Amino acid sequence: MKATGIVRRIDDLGRVVIPKEIRRTMRIREGAPLEIYTDGEGEVIFKKYSPIGEMSPFAAQYAEVLIKGTAMPVLICDRDHCIAAAGVSKKEMLERRVSPQLEEIMEARRSYIFKQGDVKRVNPLEGIDRAAGVIMPIISAGDIMGAVIMLEPESSNTVPSESDIKLAQVAAAFLGKQMEE
Repeated sequence: MKATGIVRRIDDLGRVVIPKEIRRTMRIREGAPLEIYTDGEGEVIFKKYSPIGEMSPFAAQYAEVLIKGTAMPVLICDRDHCIAAAGVSKKEMLERRVSPQLEEIMEARRSYIFKQGDVKRVNPLEGIDRAAGVIMPIISAGDIMGAVIMLEPESSNTVPSESDIKLAQVAAAFLGKQMEE
């Protein structure tokens, strides 16, 4: 195992402090759930837990159904990565980190809808030059879990229709409800 140069001791209550640099790099926020497990070599592993990530096969099916009702490619993200895509190259989109712009929209618990004449565009994923037409946060039990995103079609500056917006709202509400059960 490669040493990171950071050593932490366990306190008398069994707690370990994760260094600030690691928390920032991995986007681990206060209250974030971590999955803790061991491997066969005796290592203890901390992994960010994503409830919506557990639903990625279901989210992928939902994205495939959504694309049939709209001309806009669909992405479903947890708070950190794209977990499902339809209407675009899955290999290119899946597991990409969400952009700071998308993270800000999710944290503010607001939706984003592109309107004709908007100058500021939102690229939801890092390293992908595709603008969002619609972003709806997925909220479950009062917590932000991710977002349903409809990308603008590559060929145009298309404004989302009312039905596109409603489809994204319903998808986000449905996915949020599924995580509560």
